[in-house]
Amino acid sequence: MSNVCAITHKKCTVGNNVSHANNRTKRTFKPNLHTKRFKRANGTTIKLTVSAKGLRIIDKIGIDEALKRSAQDH
Repeated sequence: MSNVCAITHKKCTVGNNVSHANNRTKRTFKPNLHTKRFKRANGTTIKLTVSAKGLRIIDKIGIDEALKRSAQDH
Protein backbone atom coordinates (compact mmCIF):
# COMPACT_ATOMS: atom_id res chain seq x y z
CA MET A 1 0.00 0.00 0.00
CA SER A 2 1.35 3.37 -1.01
CA ASN A 3 1.73 6.00 1.69
CA VAL A 4 0.07 8.73 -0.42
CA CYS A 5 -3.54 9.90 -0.22
CA ALA A 6 -5.41 9.76 -3.54
CA ILE A 7 -7.39 12.95 -2.78
CA THR A 8 -5.12 15.30 -0.80
CA HIS A 9 -1.78 13.82 -1.96
CA LYS A 10 -0.49 13.80 1.62
CA LYS A 11 2.59 11.62 2.12
CA CYS A 12 5.20 10.75 4.74
CA THR A 13 7.21 13.61 6.19
CA VAL A 14 10.41 13.54 8.22
CA GLY A 15 10.94 15.01 11.67
CA ASN A 16 12.67 14.34 14.96
CA ASN A 17 11.99 12.32 18.07
CA VAL A 18 13.04 14.51 21.00
CA SER A 19 13.86 12.88 24.33
CA HIS A 20 13.78 14.51 27.77
CA ALA A 21 17.54 14.99 27.43
CA ASN A 22 16.83 16.85 24.15
CA ASN A 23 18.53 14.17 22.05
CA ARG A 24 17.16 14.20 18.51
CA THR A 25 16.78 11.22 16.20
CA LYS A 26 15.13 11.16 12.80
CA ARG A 27 11.67 9.63 12.40
CA THR A 28 8.86 9.61 9.84
CA PHE A 29 5.36 10.97 10.30
CA LYS A 30 2.87 8.86 8.36
CA PRO A 31 -0.53 10.12 7.20
CA ASN A 32 -3.69 8.55 8.64
CA LEU A 33 -4.55 6.41 5.59
CA HIS A 34 -7.46 4.03 5.03
CA THR A 35 -8.33 1.83 2.06
CA LYS A 36 -11.99 2.33 1.15
CA ARG A 37 -14.37 1.40 -1.67
CA PHE A 38 -16.48 4.15 -3.19
CA LYS A 39 -19.42 3.95 -5.57
CA ARG A 40 -19.30 6.49 -8.38
CA ALA A 41 -22.31 8.19 -9.99
CA ASN A 42 -22.19 5.86 -13.02
CA GLY A 43 -22.50 2.79 -10.75
CA THR A 44 -18.89 1.57 -10.83
CA THR A 45 -16.94 1.03 -7.62
CA ILE A 46 -13.35 2.09 -7.07
CA LYS A 47 -10.93 1.29 -4.27
CA LEU A 48 -8.83 4.20 -3.01
CA THR A 49 -6.29 4.85 -0.29
CA VAL A 50 -7.41 8.07 1.35
CA SER A 51 -6.45 10.02 4.46
CA ALA A 52 -8.91 11.00 7.17
CA LYS A 53 -8.99 14.52 5.70
CA GLY A 54 -9.67 13.01 2.26
CA LEU A 55 -12.64 11.08 3.69
CA ARG A 56 -14.10 14.32 5.05
CA ILE A 57 -13.68 15.98 1.64
CA ILE A 58 -15.43 13.04 -0.07
CA ASP A 59 -18.29 13.19 2.46
CA LYS A 60 -18.71 16.90 1.78
CA ILE A 61 -18.48 17.13 -2.04
CA GLY A 62 -18.80 13.53 -3.28
CA ILE A 63 -16.32 11.11 -4.81
CA ASP A 64 -16.64 12.29 -8.43
CA GLU A 65 -16.07 15.97 -7.63
CA ALA A 66 -13.23 15.11 -5.22
CA LEU A 67 -11.42 13.08 -7.89
CA LYS A 68 -11.92 15.87 -10.44
CA ARG A 69 -10.47 18.51 -8.08
CA SER A 70 -7.62 16.19 -7.12
CA ALA A 71 -6.64 15.74 -10.77
CA GLN A 72 -6.71 19.52 -11.34
CA ASP A 73 -4.54 20.26 -8.29
CA HIS A 74 -1.78 17.81 -9.13
